This record gives sequence, C-alpha cells and structure tokens, in this order.
Amino acid sequence: MTDTTLSRPRASATALPVLGAISVCHLLNDMVQSLLPAIYPILKGGFDLSFAQVGLLTLTYQITASLLQPLIGLFTDRRPLPYSLAAGMGASLLGLVTLAFAPNFPALVAGGMLLGLGSSVFHPEASRIARLASGGAHGLAQSLFQVGGNAGSALGPLLAAYVILPRGQDSLAWFALAALGGMAILTALGRWYERNGHARPARRGAALHREGLSRGQVGRAVAVLIALILSKYVYLAGITSYYTFYLMERFALPADTAQLCLFVFLAAVATGTVIGGPIGDRIGRKTVIWVSILGILPFTLLLPHVGLTATVVLSAVIGLALASAFPAIVVYAQELMPGRVGMISGLFFGLAFGIGGIGAAGLGVVADRMGIAFVYQACAFLPLLGLLAVFLPNVPPKDVGR
Repeated sequence: MTDTTLSRPRASATALPVLGAISVCHLLNDMVQSLLPAIYPILKGGFDLSFAQVGLLTLTYQITASLLQPLIGLFTDRRPLPYSLAAGMGASLLGLVTLAFAPNFPALVAGGMLLGLGSSVFHPEASRIARLASGGAHGLAQSLFQVGGNAGSALGPLLAAYVILPRGQDSLAWFALAALGGMAILTALGRWYERNGHARPARRGAALHREGLSRGQVGRAVAVLIALILSKYVYLAGITSYYTFYLMERFALPADTAQLCLFVFLAAVATGTVIGGPIGDRIGRKTVIWVSILGILPFTLLLPHVGLTATVVLSAVIGLALASAFPAIVVYAQELMPGRVGMISGLFFGLAFGIGGIGAAGLGVVADRMGIAFVYQACAFLPLLGLLAVFLPNVPPKDVGR
C-alpha cells in the first residue's frame, strides 16, 4: 500500500483555537523577522552597503537561526520547555529595537543575530504544539501553522512600503509592540501545553526511525529531503532578498512599487502553504513534493525572459507551487522519525533559514560581479533537483505522537 492510497486522517479532535493561536503567533514572529529583508533598500542606501554586505547580513541572521534550531528541538524532545516560546519572541523584540537604532553595520549584524535567535527558539516548540493540537490531521495542522508564518512574511514588504520607508529606520521600533503581544499569547499557550500534560520528558526507548524502514533508508530519504530544501530555499532566497532590486533594475520600478510586487509573491507563498498540507493528507506527501518542486521548472526557466506583468504572474505561480512542498516535507520527515518531532522541525526550519542565508550571501556576491539578471537565469535550473524525489520511499500517514 502506498501513501497515495490512504484517505486523510480524521480531524475531529483537532484543537482549532490552539492551532489558530499558534498560527497567529507564527504570523507575528515571521512578520517581525521579515522586516529585516524588507528594509534592505533603506539599509543599503543609509549605510552604503554592497550587495555582498546585504548577503552577509542575511547570512548572519539565518545561520544564527539554523544552527540552533535542531539542537533546541532535540533538547525539547527530551525535556519540553513550553515557556521558551515567549522567551524566543522576547529575543526577536530586542533584535527589532537594535535594528531600529543601529548606528553602524556591526550593530545591524547584532540585531540580525537577535532576530535569528528568537526564530531558532520559536519554531521547534511551536511546531510541536501544532502537531499536538492536530487531532491526527498532521498535514492540515502543519499548513495552518506555516501559513501564519508565510502571511507574516508577506506583510513585511507591505509594512516596509507604507510605514518604514516613509518614516525611516527608527520606525522599526513600533513593531516591538507586535512582539510584545506575541509574548502574551505564547505565555497562555505555554500554560495550555503544561496543563494538558504535554510538558513531560520523552519516554526512554522511543523509536528513532519508522517501523519497516532500515536506518539506511531513513538516512537516504532525509538526505534527499535536504537536497530538495536546498533547491527550494536557494531559489526563494534569490527572490526574497533581491526581487525588489531585480524589478527596479530591469523595469525601472520605484522602490514602493517593487515592494508591492514582492508582497504579491509572498502572498502566493502563503496560499501555497495553506493547500500543501491538506493535499498531502489526501493524496500523499511524496506526490505533493514531486509536483511542487520539479513541476515549476518551466516557469522558472521562463521568468527571466518576460515582461513586467508576466514576471509578477510567474513569480506568484512559482511561489504558490514551491510553498506547497514544505508542509509535506516536514510531515513526511516526522513520519520517518517518530518521537523526534522537535528535532525534525528544528532541523528543517533551521535548514530553511541556513540554506536561504548561504544562498543569499552567495547570490549577493554573484550579483555584484555578474548582475542581478544573471542570478535569476542561473537559479532557474534549481528545480531540476526535484528529480531526486524518485528515491523517497512510500510512507503511509501514521500518528507518530509528539
């Protein structure tokens, strides 16, 4: 029996208020995080930064997040820390204030590192709460959780265009109020987590890989998933970090119009995240992974050679398809390694940040030397890595616990 022949798990016991709350907190967290790339035009002009420095700023932020996330997830698999969520949001709050009043590039890097720390603490335990509240509909829960983050990421450029660009860098400090609100909600969710008996140390002897699969099969599958994450997030780094510059250079758009185009792309990413998990529950994670990564190849190849309207439309289609892969990848990996929900969530959210950061830094160097247009032509071939999905074993959906 393959994973495509099973119906979606019943969601009768899904704790929708909890999923809604953690999704809202993900929105607030990622909205705060997304303000950093959204204000790159201000920072580049105000501090006379090169593209390589913009990439380095992205790298330090995302590496801080990626290196710590799997370690935090592994630790909380064994000893959950429900109130760490509020502490993580507090680190993001400090990062925002630091960025708002940074006098020089090193201070910007410090602010980016604090944002990364907040994200690294938030994601593993928040993803665990989403799974605990899923009622068995793990793909749906992961999509609802992630769409909050994607919606927050999409709001960043919009807020930058209408709030920060007209008022300047120090207006970032106003968004510390959003982080403060997130801390209050996360404290309440920590109490729910504790009250419902979830904050217990993991039982000894929990299985480390899926029954019926060897360690080698699980290891190879995880390696394939990592390669697919690389394909997805290097491409996304090229759009998220440099799309506004690409549109301003290629089509002579003003900065605020380019930010709106970036918002369209990120809104499509949020939509793709909503549909990816539930579709994976119904037709199988592996099918979604195939279609969402390899299937966008014709669109990425066409994107660098079309006009403005077609560029915006194609970028939205690409964002929609690419985003649908991530909920399927995370839940598929959780089903490969039962009892390691936090570690898997931390690993893949961490990889998303880390690979995106390395990609942004590398693409910044390439853009300085070869131009932004060349970056988009080269990245167009990344979805070919989707062919590796043929090596993924069929894994029927199964409740793997916390």
